[in-house]
Amino acid sequence: MAIQDNQVVSIEYEVKDGDTIVDSNMGGAPLVFMYGKGQIIPGLESGIKDMNIGDKADILVKAADAYGEYNAEAIQEVPKEQFAGIDLEEGMTLYGQGEDGGTVQVIVKEIKDDTIIIDFNHQLAGKDLMFAVAINNVRDASAEEAMTGVPAENKQEEGESCGTGCGCH
Repeated sequence: MAIQDNQVVSIEYEVKDGDTIVDSNMGGAPLVFMYGKGQIIPGLESGIKDMNIGDKADILVKAADAYGEYNAEAIQEVPKEQFAGIDLEEGMTLYGQGEDGGTVQVIVKEIKDDTIIIDFNHQLAGKDLMFAVAINNVRDASAEEAMTGVPAENKQEEGESCGTGCGCH
C-alpha cells in the first residue's frame, strides 16, 4: 500500500554522490518524518511513496529534486571584517542568520586579502544523488502530530535544544 500524506515514516538511508558516501544513518537512529510535509528532499519523498515496511530500494534523485541546480549567482564577495574573530579556512561551512530570520548556510570558497568569497548554494546543489533506503516503519499520525507536523519521535522535551544552535526549545 502506498505511503499516504500525513503518515509518519521511519527510514534508514545512505546517500552517495558518485562513489562517495555523503550521509548515512544505516545502523543508527532512523530518520523519522511526516510524509507529504516537505520534510525531506522532494525526489526522495516521491521515490519511496510505493514502498512498504521492510522494503529496500536504490533511488536516484536528480539535482533538481534534491538540493536544486547550482546557481552561479549565489556567490558573493564580502568584506573580511564581517568574519572578525572566526578562524576561516577555504571549504568550511558557516551558519548565520538571513534577512528573514532563518538560518543561512554558506561555504567559504576563497579567502582574499580584504574579502571573502562565499557560496550560498548547498554543498550538494547541482548533484544527482543515489539513495539506498530501507523503510523501517509507516504509521498513521496522531491528531497532534497531524496538526503540528512533528512526529512524536522528533518532539523535544521541555527546555531541550534541538542541537542546531538555532535557539529553539
